[in-house]
Amino acid sequence: MNGDELGPLLERLPFATIDHLRHVTQGHQEVIFSQGKTVEQVVAIAERLVAAGGTFLATRTESPHRAALAAAFPAALVSELGRTVYLPPSPEPPPTGRGTILVVTAGTSDLPVAEEAAVTSRALGNRVERLTDVGVAGIHRVLSQTSLLRRASVIIVVAGMEGALPSVVGGLVKVPVIAVPTSVGYGASFGGLAALLGMLNSCAAGLTVVNIDNGFGAAAAASRINHL
Repeated sequence: MNGDELGPLLERLPFATIDHLRHVTQGHQEVIFSQGKTVEQVVAIAERLVAAGGTFLATRTESPHRAALAAAFPAALVSELGRTVYLPPSPEPPPTGRGTILVVTAGTSDLPVAEEAAVTSRALGNRVERLTDVGVAGIHRVLSQTSLLRRASVIIVVAGMEGALPSVVGGLVKVPVIAVPTSVGYGASFGGLAALLGMLNSCAAGLTVVNIDNGFGAAAAASRINHL
């Protein structure tokens, strides 16, 4: 495409250039990363996305973002835990992914990142299931759920501390496993670096690892796999 053809698909605001071609280039509408943006900026971007496609997803929102988006879009689904705001299309179409994305958490403290992944997975057109608090401190908890793990098409495993759970899950299933290290842990976890390095050095073959606390990135990757 040349500049003239792209013009109508790039909506320029004083503080943002909204990419309405994103659904073609990446398979989904542009997502609002709210961190560092003012309330007015986030609401204005959401308004333009809704005008173009009837939906939006905002991640890493703060309380003022969530309050303003909820007021502007009463049908929006607000997750205080995951710091997301999602306005589904009306009517919301059935999931288009071929199977289910299962979001697994090692501990309750990992839930904020896991919820970001779960909400994002839904917004990108996938069926989502959750399995919570099944970390290796009580490994029988995850071993008792092998049938659920093996029914999933893609598994996102969210863990802090030493980041061992993705290796365990990766050794139990033949489907893609995406590991998300979290910044949960005591001093020697170094804000998630220990979990990240543990996951990168996993002996479970084929394990994919995203950045620390990056539930959104894990969901984007899982959704692409689930739509192949």
